[in-house]
Amino acid sequence: MSRLSIRALCVASVGLACLSPALAQAPGVSATSIKIGTFGALTGPGYLYGKLPMNGVEVVFDEINKAGGIHGRKLELVREDDRCDPASAIGATQKLISQDKVFAIVGGGCSNPTLAARETIEKAGTPFVVFASVHDGITTPPAKNIFSVATTSTIESQAQVQFALSEGAKKIAVVSMRDAWGRARYTPLMETLKAKGVKIVADEEMTPDSNDATAQVLRLKQAGADAILMVLYPKPAAIFARDANKLAFRPLLIGQTGIADPAAFEDQVGVPGATAKFRTISMVRYTPEDPAVEKWRKAIETKFPGDRLSVYNQFGIGAAQVLAEAIRRAGPDLTQEKVVAALAGLKDFNVDVYPGPISCSETDHRCHKSPNWIMKEPGGPVKVLGATRVE
Repeated sequence: MSRLSIRALCVASVGLACLSPALAQAPGVSATSIKIGTFGALTGPGYLYGKLPMNGVEVVFDEINKAGGIHGRKLELVREDDRCDPASAIGATQKLISQDKVFAIVGGGCSNPTLAARETIEKAGTPFVVFASVHDGITTPPAKNIFSVATTSTIESQAQVQFALSEGAKKIAVVSMRDAWGRARYTPLMETLKAKGVKIVADEEMTPDSNDATAQVLRLKQAGADAILMVLYPKPAAIFARDANKLAFRPLLIGQTGIADPAAFEDQVGVPGATAKFRTISMVRYTPEDPAVEKWRKAIETKFPGDRLSVYNQFGIGAAQVLAEAIRRAGPDLTQEKVVAALAGLKDFNVDVYPGPISCSETDHRCHKSPNWIMKEPGGPVKVLGATRVE
């Protein structure tokens, strides 16, 4: 067949028969689009870490697509609901990879389901950027194709200790849950304290359904603790703060992303002034009301009428920008291997919503190491205090 005939055949088939061998083999990639998968809870309490970040991903993709896409290809998002359930997460990722044939995944809300899905994603080699799950086991030891832009449990634990010391705490104590979620944070926290040479004055336990913290508060007060590192869900943390206030015990309370909303926490405690010395970690740089994220606030409200920008939307915004950058760097002759290599090579990459730059490497796929600290004056707005850089 002549070159002219081959060229005519290519035009007639809209170029699909003439894609390079590498592109022809890339799942989810056509001459005009790139299919990206996402999974997380779309309903129930876990929707905060699933549906809302997905909405953030989608507004980023919309912005990219309006500008012509990446190397001429539009980004298409395919959502799957894992209901914050490990078995469902495995099924959701298998469907995305085998049936929907996505090119990459940006997602992962609840930690245990994301951890359960790791094996499926790792075996497939699909590039995966985690937007919310913090469990260390998702990225440690590193899987070649899995990267996280969420602050992992160990990073948050290290930041809690650094923050307490930077605030001049002399007598540090710990109050924690010891279920699977709690131990995933408690263990690295204790290891960090030991590595820093910090001897805690007390170590108390609460359960997720605790309704009273009087005994714990009295023991911590007697120990003279001036800072409490909290590894708690919002409910037991609120019980602790309420009972501490009742017993006139007002140390610095240092939380983590399990209690990421100081305004909601103040309402949950329900006692004026009881959260005045509460500080907690946020993965993102801005409060939803900050003028710096006005563009994204308008995008969310336009795309999803009735919704308002939240910190959870910002998880997705940041993760989507990181994945999009890796796809750009991979070039027009797109392969999953090139995107994985681009992710591993990201260094000091700034996105719109994170407190610090994103840096990944071949040996460390925990790419977000700058937890932000926030607080809320009683009756006032949420304030950003600044980031702690964890090495």
